[in-house]
Amino acid sequence: MSGFEALGGTAGGVGLFLLGMWLMTDGLKLAAGRALERILTGSTKTRLRGLATGITVTALVQSSSAVTVASIGFVNAGLLSLGGALWVLFGANVGTTITGWLVALVGLQFKIETLALPLIGIGMLLRLGDEVGRRGALGTALAGFGVLFLGIDLLRSSFSGIAAGFTLPHWDGFAGVGAMVLIGILMTVLMQASAAALVIAFSAAQSGFITLEAAAAVVIGANVGTTVTAVLAALGATPNAKRAALAHVLFNVLTGIVALLLLPWLLALLEMLRGLFGLAAAPAAQLALFHTVFNVLGVLLVWPLADMLVVFLEGRFRSAEEDEARPRYLDKNVLAVATLAFDALDRELRHLGGITSRIVRAALVGETNLAGHERSAASLSHAIALFIAELSRTRIPAESARRLPSLLRIARYYEMAAELAAEATAAAGEAPQLPAAQNIAAFRATGERVIAAADPTAGAGTPATLEADLGAFEAAYQRLKAELIELGARGVLEVTAMDARLRAASALRRAVEQVTKAARLLAHLADHQDATGA
Repeated sequence: MSGFEALGGTAGGVGLFLLGMWLMTDGLKLAAGRALERILTGSTKTRLRGLATGITVTALVQSSSAVTVASIGFVNAGLLSLGGALWVLFGANVGTTITGWLVALVGLQFKIETLALPLIGIGMLLRLGDEVGRRGALGTALAGFGVLFLGIDLLRSSFSGIAAGFTLPHWDGFAGVGAMVLIGILMTVLMQASAAALVIAFSAAQSGFITLEAAAAVVIGANVGTTVTAVLAALGATPNAKRAALAHVLFNVLTGIVALLLLPWLLALLEMLRGLFGLAAAPAAQLALFHTVFNVLGVLLVWPLADMLVVFLEGRFRSAEEDEARPRYLDKNVLAVATLAFDALDRELRHLGGITSRIVRAALVGETNLAGHERSAASLSHAIALFIAELSRTRIPAESARRLPSLLRIARYYEMAAELAAEATAAAGEAPQLPAAQNIAAFRATGERVIAAADPTAGAGTPATLEADLGAFEAAYQRLKAELIELGARGVLEVTAMDARLRAASALRRAVEQVTKAARLLAHLADHQDATGA
């Protein structure tokens, strides 16, 4: 294979990998629903469960790359939490050592890549049979999974000519060990299969071409080289998926460094273990045991550091939505002074009101992909609720305590408005083609005026203005509703599209009403505080 062909194959392999990752993630979002989320959550509820899941699944499919990519895909789709994914990834590292044992003791491997084409075929059949339903979405996910592994297989085949004639050099000393680690990393990256690097290392050690120590260094390098798969899977993914990929890289690199530093002692330990378990003195079996021992050691090392690792990761790759969801004014230190606490609550509620107003306004003008902003509003509302609960347990005047339920209600109004805006966007997405509806412009314009008047961060409207605009918005909604029904009855708009548009308009109407309720209650509390000083 020429250099140009290898380069083209590599580019195509990476492209197929990323395309498969995108298809799988997109399909999972639509197909999984709550059922898969419950299963994943249940299997990763504790560290041990997540670890066991990673080990078991990797041992079954004989591909840590499959488990790594699937885990990051689930995180990307919002079906798996960051904490749950970490232990699946760590377990996958232990589970992949089974491949080494099969190579060493059996010499047989199950290649999950052989399922790539059938998965694509089955996935597209499901997609053709149900283009818009859950079954079609599952087909998209299956086809994406197949395309993803087709990309890995293409990457491997692009370097098959190089790998076929590849032999391991023989170096001694510390520099030699370091060089062997780099060779293990390079082989795994080029062939996209740590098992291939293990086969070469095991074969070279078994034939006596290299020492056991040098082969063990190649095994360490192969373990580190698998992180490239996680990095590829995280390209263009969500912040949480990038954090999971970074955790995978940190774990493998940390494990590799520790194994390298302890290499002489680990080799001595595995010699004792080999005698204890009655294993043959064959280098391949000893290397398989070494591979298992240092990955288990890595899990033991990261166990007490896991909580700190999650905190560290959550500080990386922060999105604008996540920064937006962080409370700006709430601080436990102000709980001791009721006046300061209520002032902080008022400011944070207005901050939440500003976020929600922008979300609803965006939904009114037809913007899409509001899910991240909706989660920001929900997260901030939850933080406000927790702060109110803590404040209620402190010593505060009775008059001030009576304000707490109203403050909690305001937060809930805003959270509900954001949820309804996202719901409206999703419904509108089901019917992207909309004939020229005369009343859509008036509906949007009056809705925007109501939101502008109700936005607590702008303060642009008076109660009288707000009521007048709200009345005009209700009238515009009724006219739009009647027009959509008429378009559906005349066949200009398909019934399913009409239903989707009606649901979108209804959700937007309720979202605007929720924002208005919150604005009224905020104004009432402010007037009451001015009048009573409480």
